[in-house]
Amino acid sequence: MHFSPTPLHIPDGFLSIIVSLISWAITIAVLSAAVKRTEKLDEKQVPLMGVMAAFIFAAQMINFPVAGGTSGHLLGGAFAAIVLGPWAGMLVMTAVIGVQGLLLQDGGLLVMGANILNMGLLTAAIGFGLYKLADGRNRNLKLGLAGIAAWLSVMAGALTTSLQLWLSGTARLDIVLPAMLGVHALIGIGETLITVSALAFIFRTRPDLLEQSEGPARGGRGWIFVGAAISLFVLILSPLASSNPDGLERVAGDLGFLGQGVDAPYSILPDYTLPFLGEGAFSTIAAGILGALAVIAIVFFVAQTRKTKKA
Repeated sequence: MHFSPTPLHIPDGFLSIIVSLISWAITIAVLSAAVKRTEKLDEKQVPLMGVMAAFIFAAQMINFPVAGGTSGHLLGGAFAAIVLGPWAGMLVMTAVIGVQGLLLQDGGLLVMGANILNMGLLTAAIGFGLYKLADGRNRNLKLGLAGIAAWLSVMAGALTTSLQLWLSGTARLDIVLPAMLGVHALIGIGETLITVSALAFIFRTRPDLLEQSEGPARGGRGWIFVGAAISLFVLILSPLASSNPDGLERVAGDLGFLGQGVDAPYSILPDYTLPFLGEGAFSTIAAGILGALAVIAIVFFVAQTRKTKKA
């Protein structure tokens, strides 16, 4: 079983040191603002953030096939920001991407700032910003704008990744940009369908979660249990993921810079498996559960730190 990186996860070696450091600087600045803007977290908000992080982590393990032998899957930044608010959504996405890079070697360490920026911060900002345009409108318009926001968030991530590759001297902009936008336009359709379906489910079961402004939504125990059960179910389905190369991997292979990727200097849960269990389905599910628990732990730790600072 082979699990390719997420559609926009950049490995070390693709970006120059300068571009990587600039991306880290922007990411740190935005995350600092996000931490400051989430000082009002309470005990009812934190579990919902944890469940959201677990669901996005699990969903990102399931690659779906798209045209031309390529695969993609949910990024989730727009979805997280719409439900939780932009700042909490950014923190959740950072936890997911951080665990993927540090624990599962999915994405490079030096370029992690770029991955967080492209897949977490930018997608959350676009998702929430467009969804806010539907304030006071009917449910169908809100779902429509959410779908557009989800698709545009994927395209924006592909755009910034292309620019980073160009500025690093890895690929020509006139070649890599249309290639990246073309494949991710298809992947974005899947992002749209998943995001709209998930939001429609929330509208039917807990519409109050989508009536928040900038602060994270609050979830009751029953809804938290349902979310956790759905996340576990998605993790169980993860061995069925498509083994086709993802969007960035496909473009890198076609344009000849795939070999520039550098493997992580260590290996903990390679290819989303537990090494001592081999590469079977149970190994994948077990690794996914460990990763999801790690993401939840980080979210709770950050939330507890904020509560401690307030005291």
